[in-house]
Amino acid sequence: MTDKTEIRTDGAPAPAWAYSQGVRKGPFLQVSGQGPQDPQTGAHVHLGDVKGQTRRTLENVRAILEAAGASVEDVLMFRVYLTKRADFALMNEAYSEFIEEYVGSGVKPCRTTVFVELPHEAMLVEIDAQAVLS
Repeated sequence: MTDKTEIRTDGAPAPAWAYSQGVRKGPFLQVSGQGPQDPQTGAHVHLGDVKGQTRRTLENVRAILEAAGASVEDVLMFRVYLTKRADFALMNEAYSEFIEEYVGSGVKPCRTTVFVELPHEAMLVEIDAQAVLS
């Protein structure tokens, strides 16, 4: 027997390939990497605008968290994947605004930022999250 549950929501884009939007096992929740896509159409949005893409991506992550009964407060770690170092400041600005809005406790989640080549040319950012629910 397993208490492993797939998390699905229409509030985030459907997975493009063979993976779940999120998986919960016991109190642990992993949100798959999300990109700057419109949840209804799957189209990439805010082309060329890393700040807009960061916010859309974080909202997609938040939708999956909430579908699992979690919130941004439950996140231990965000991993941010960027295509260019030059985009770091604007990504960080959008990220900081999001955290300020959704983390009322003041205990900010950990974060790692990695510079990579992403699966779609339109993507400037991808973000995943790990949370623990009480």
